[in-house]
Amino acid sequence: MDQLVSIIIPVYNQSQKLLRAVLDSIEKQIYDNLEVVVVDDGSEPAFNFQTSDFRFPIEVLRQENMGAPVARNKGFELSKGEYVIFWDADIVGNPEMIEKMYSALEKNKEASYSYCNFQFSIFNFQNKKMSSRLFDESELKKNNFIHTTSLIRKDVFPRFDENLRRFQDWDLWLTMLEQGKKGVWIDEYLFSIVKSGRISSWLPRIAYQKPLRWLPGVAGKVRKYEEGREVVLRKHDL
Repeated sequence: MDQLVSIIIPVYNQSQKLLRAVLDSIEKQIYDNLEVVVVDDGSEPAFNFQTSDFRFPIEVLRQENMGAPVARNKGFELSKGEYVIFWDADIVGNPEMIEKMYSALEKNKEASYSYCNFQFSIFNFQNKKMSSRLFDESELKKNNFIHTTSLIRKDVFPRFDENLRRFQDWDLWLTMLEQGKKGVWIDEYLFSIVKSGRISSWLPRIAYQKPLRWLPGVAGKVRKYEEGREVVLRKHDL
């Protein structure tokens, strides 16, 4: 029998409609040995939905607003599966997503997690595809190319650093790398990040170059990106 996969969803002020779409995409997964842990990180109003609408068990925990890393770690503490995946509350997965991630780890016993490509799905706008790459230690030390929503063997997960405000995912993969843990890439677009408007935090690579990096509306994002990046680089002596 396939092993239990725990899907951990941190939620903060997400629309009920989108959260339902997220859960519906989990309902359609081919892989069927699943449980879901939803951690409501102090949303106002609190989320309310019928857990009986779904074929998989759902546990819902509400906590005061403490941030996504705390919510993810709390969800991990409540999880029962041999595998965990931190599924953001704006992600709609393809039906074969978990099946392919699980199969990749079954075929690659030396890998600690599996990851894939994804795309931004933006209302009234062309989708933006975000491709990852083959796992490469040296490249991972320079830039993150692995999304938070990856399937991880539970026994090797070191928890998220709750003190970081940005780049918690990159920090996680670097921490695991320092422990000798590696990932396996699935070169397929297996999920979409659904946005109702523009992508608020993503900037094209050219935006970080002169003179675009100094433009109003861009400069502040570039500064926060670089400050967060330096925190992670210093933590890992890179």
